[in-house]
Amino acid sequence: METAIVNITDDRQGIEAIREKIRAAGRIIRQGGLVAFPTETVYGLGADALNPLASGKIYEAKGRPSDNPLIVHISNMEDLDRIVKKAPEQAKKLAEKFWPGPLTMIFEKSDIVPLETTGGLQTVAVRMPNHPAALLLIQSGGGFIAAPSANTSGRPSPTRAEHVAEDMRGRIPMILDGGPVGIGIESTIVDFSEEIPMILRPGYITAEMIQEVIGEIRMDPGLAAEDAKIHPKAPGMKYRHYAPKADLILVSGAKEKVQEKINELAEKAAEEGKTVGIIGTEETKDGYRYGVVKSIGTRKDETSIARHLYGILREFDQMDVEIIYSESFSLSGIGQAIRNRMLKAAGHQMIEV
Repeated sequence: METAIVNITDDRQGIEAIREKIRAAGRIIRQGGLVAFPTETVYGLGADALNPLASGKIYEAKGRPSDNPLIVHISNMEDLDRIVKKAPEQAKKLAEKFWPGPLTMIFEKSDIVPLETTGGLQTVAVRMPNHPAALLLIQSGGGFIAAPSANTSGRPSPTRAEHVAEDMRGRIPMILDGGPVGIGIESTIVDFSEEIPMILRPGYITAEMIQEVIGEIRMDPGLAAEDAKIHPKAPGMKYRHYAPKADLILVSGAKEKVQEKINELAEKAAEEGKTVGIIGTEETKDGYRYGVVKSIGTRKDETSIARHLYGILREFDQMDVEIIYSESFSLSGIGQAIRNRMLKAAGHQMIEV
């Protein structure tokens, strides 16, 4: 299959020409095909969420386990009522505050949503992305687009169209190139099928931000577990995700001790003839003495770290690095989401110093 990479960022085309390209992608969706497209979080791999055969193509293209549900993307609140049995008032409050945006909510599904889209579950995950191209594609594609991240299952999520092409070229008919994404990590997931809403995946919308709107909320205890054998409730979170080809090891503790430990480990690995990568920050990058050192961003702005995380992991893949040592991050705010993604990418390999 030939994959068309369609640029939708060049203003010289004119806004109507760009919209027509997106509408053409919507026609592919309506006909049961797949299109990769930008959102504010990561690039998604979209199909008609109400077409079981189309949803099946997503699993096939990604090599995704069939029990890992897909998130249904909508473009307006009215469509929510068609695919869920009931949206609680608390969920509506969150939607008013954070939609369109990087928040996914889980509800009991209506009968029109096929089990192929929900991974066999009676619940459906729904979000409204905050990206003009994504919203137009959803409207053009029939109103309901199932879309996980547009990468081979287990690899770092794509934050640029070229990342999508690395994994999906030849597997899908079209990639909409909208340039680099703004946030860089997947949406927060909140489960409203529980009596007390529960965060199943941390993201840009933090627990503190949610509590300000609806009050009490629980965090899935499996998310904080350092033991890989303790699985979170969300089916997709039990699998290894976001992983580079190299072995990734996190080092957690006080800054000076972390640097000292990473230097020690990197020196030993280099002596063994291994190609070493190190993930530091703007504050620490100059303190590393071995291997290829990359700054992931500044701790003064952890959103910059989220934005660069997957791209750096893919850069190390291209360099055929054999082992990566990385600093760890906090358990508050968006740092919690960054730490969650890095733990999954590392297969829960973390050294405390």
